Amino acid sequence: MRCAVLGDPVAHSLSPVLHAAGYAEIGLEDWSYDAVRVPSGSLAGFVADLDPTWRGLSVTAPLKREALAFAVSVTTRARLAGGANTLVRAESGWTGDNTDLPGAVSAIRERYSGPVGSALILGGGATAASVGLALVELGATSLTLAVRDPTRASETVAALVAHPSAPLVETVPFDTVPFDTLPFDAVVSTVPVAAETPDLVARCAVAPLVFEVTYDTWPTPLADAARGAVVTGLDLLVHQAVLQFEQFTGLPAPLEAMRAAGSAALAARAQ
Repeated sequence: MRCAVLGDPVAHSLSPVLHAAGYAEIGLEDWSYDAVRVPSGSLAGFVADLDPTWRGLSVTAPLKREALAFAVSVTTRARLAGGANTLVRAESGWTGDNTDLPGAVSAIRERYSGPVGSALILGGGATAASVGLALVELGATSLTLAVRDPTRASETVAALVAHPSAPLVETVPFDTVPFDTLPFDAVVSTVPVAAETPDLVARCAVAPLVFEVTYDTWPTPLADAARGAVVTGLDLLVHQAVLQFEQFTGLPAPLEAMRAAGSAALAARAQ
């Protein structure tokens, strides 16, 4: 049986490490998991050519919204998030789900038990939507998105305000993050490390909770400076991968074995 993570770029992904560790831990010797570069606009054509040995696909940027449109059926949370990060083969075709949302909920509560009534989210893409919705699930009523181009965040804003709890959502220019005047319970960074300037880090690091979704470069300036609880990109990756693993294989995922493999891989990269 074959699975893979699709995206562009995708060579940096730790998903193959996590899933392969899971297969090894529970003895799935005939399962494999690869990383495949699939450019934007190419997902439907790539998936259409896969033979029946392919069972599941993890979908990363920039393909999550393409995956939602491609799937023959989608879960409520994937539709709510406006993107699917998981495609699973079924008799009727490929079904779409979003494990980032529940994965983010689990990752946050594993590290932080405090309130998340308000949050600042740096960035406005598909990951921002999933983590923002997770925060709403945990009680957030006010979300501020700091973005370079508000028009590009329109789909994320629409996804957030469509949640049944209907949080207050506003967008602000990225270079005018309002942390000095409006304290937040949580700061979520979905932007590249290069965007974490010293001034931005100084203003955001005081939040009780910092959720840094990046894991390829670690620690990021924001994670390194954080004074409160830190949820890492690896935390999110592991928790959402566990849910994908179980959908792909139909078996319970060995979370700790997958986490250990991811941590070891990151440590090796840092050397």
